[in-house]
Amino acid sequence: MRFVPEVIAVALALAWPSGLALAQTKVEGPTARDGILTYTVTSEYLKGPNAVEVLLPEPLETGKRYPVLTILPVERGTGGRWGSGIREARRTNVHNSCGLICVAPALDSTPWYADHPTDPTVRHESYLLKVVLPLIEGRHPVLKRPQGRLLIGFSKSGWGAFSLLLRHPDVFGRAAAWDAPMMEQAPRKYGMAANFGTQENFEHYRITALVERRADRLKRGPARLVLMGYGNFRSQTEAMHRKMLALGIPHVYDNATERRHHWESGWFAGAVRRLMALPQSTKEPAAGPRGAGG
Repeated sequence: MRFVPEVIAVALALAWPSGLALAQTKVEGPTARDGILTYTVTSEYLKGPNAVEVLLPEPLETGKRYPVLTILPVERGTGGRWGSGIREARRTNVHNSCGLICVAPALDSTPWYADHPTDPTVRHESYLLKVVLPLIEGRHPVLKRPQGRLLIGFSKSGWGAFSLLLRHPDVFGRAAAWDAPMMEQAPRKYGMAANFGTQENFEHYRITALVERRADRLKRGPARLVLMGYGNFRSQTEAMHRKMLALGIPHVYDNATERRHHWESGWFAGAVRRLMALPQSTKEPAAGPRGAGG
């Protein structure tokens, strides 16, 4: 497939079932390098241009719709201290072996996947829902249903994977996280304050509260969450597992192996396999983003 770079100013009325359109956005590209396509996106929800990297199965089958695995960043930019999730996807060949379109959206501030209550340029949740999803679903042959929208991450982005699914269970189908600080009760560590802003706003995203809020819904269907560890957060992984057990939430749990806190330390491919092995409910409604949930 040949891609021609372009620049578009978008307020496109993409046909989302919820009636939302792609946010006011400028998209450049894609360009291609080492098998990865890169869009450069300027959005009202972030401070400046940011990359959205895409890894496609080879070859794409005509007429087929692929699930999308969104690889959530654990730091600013497209890689650094903790490696690159999409390059680990390419190295482990999950896009081909699992039949996935892998997407890695970069963020320009510490990622905690919340919308800041007062700073309009730190709205990571809205950016993912209203810009990245419509961009990918408007340009690539993807399955536009919850069972076709998968999330994966570790540490901050593991928090983000659980947060996004729990807040938007009609948008995202399954999520996997490993070695993440799931039990944090206040935005005091790891750069949280710059994203959440206040304790009041943090409460909308606190994972321990979200699992309680969604327990009745999640325990009625097949498992949608994969929880793994450990490296830096063994006790928090264990505590979240116990909490979900107590709430009756079905999930896949594996906390037997210690690995380095890094994209490329060996967690990734196993987490993807567990995610893909989860049953796909046929009762999930087709849905686009509906704004912040919970």
